[in-house]
Amino acid sequence: MGNKVLIGYSFWGFLGSGIRETPDGGRSHRRTLIDGLRASGHEVVFVQANRDLNEAGHDLTDTYQWDHGLPTIDALLLEWRWPIPGRNTTVCGTTGHTCDLHRQRHLLAHYTAAGTPTLLWDKDRQLPAGHRLRAMDNVTVCEAALHPTPGAVRLLFPVDDHTLDTADPDALARLPRTLPLVYIGNQYDRDEAFDQYFAPAARTNEHAVAGKWTRTERWPHVSYLGRLAFEHVDGLYRHALTTVLLLPDRYRHTGQMTQRLAEAVLAGCLPLTPTTIRDADRFTPPALHVTDGDHTARVITELRGIAGSDRHADLLRDCLDRLDLFRLSRQLQVVNGVLARTSYQCPA
Repeated sequence: MGNKVLIGYSFWGFLGSGIRETPDGGRSHRRTLIDGLRASGHEVVFVQANRDLNEAGHDLTDTYQWDHGLPTIDALLLEWRWPIPGRNTTVCGTTGHTCDLHRQRHLLAHYTAAGTPTLLWDKDRQLPAGHRLRAMDNVTVCEAALHPTPGAVRLLFPVDDHTLDTADPDALARLPRTLPLVYIGNQYDRDEAFDQYFAPAARTNEHAVAGKWTRTERWPHVSYLGRLAFEHVDGLYRHALTTVLLLPDRYRHTGQMTQRLAEAVLAGCLPLTPTTIRDADRFTPPALHVTDGDHTARVITELRGIAGSDRHADLLRDCLDRLDLFRLSRQLQVVNGVLARTSYQCPA
């Protein structure tokens, strides 16, 4: 077979901007990983529905290939899906049904059960610790955490090497920052962190929250924009001086940082980081660490005083340096290492 591995890639989301009405954090890094795999000599075929075309009307079939059947592949890479009641647990064809879970079960039964090397990327930490798949010899579980579950492999959300190498902290610091504080992301499991770190600072700073937030009665003073089209995320960060990295507990305890860190830093938005996040100093410098909402407000005041200065640029430079953890080239080494251990000879 030589160096080339044909990977069947299962994901429920988009490669392009997609549609505003659906969450998909993978849009910021999925295509980066896939293009990196292809550039390193692999072939990739997508084995879930083509949502870019079917839902967003974005035809990428000249560049990528989809197969709704059961193509011959060398390895299966799954962005893990889990049961979501009322959505993917319902009968096919019913209103609101999505078929991601049914399709994933079909792929596991056809490929993984038959011994096909399977890389299971549990990006949302939804695979139970004792799940039978963790014990299968042909399955490697990957997690986007600095401290993954025992037996799992670290595979972080990739940032393109060239994008990281060409980011200019001095130019980013000089951009006019008209909004002192922003949060971009959905509410899911973030109420406690929002209440502790963001909401108090929002009382004294102009701010905006973009994303799906449906239970907001506790914070009537907060300004919500609703869902933001993916292509507008970078622009909002470029107008904002700071954001706060809000993580669900299952991420916080394991040092799993979401794509929001890279999105903010690459746009020059300083990411304030709760000290309760495990290994917070691996992600951001101590000057950006906060202990509670009042501390968040004080740090924002200090940062407003240095906006556009060399000190501002130095903080951004430090944040960019720490994104080295997420380099695409590092993540490709992980994937290629998994493929090599499953008896394939992969590209260097």
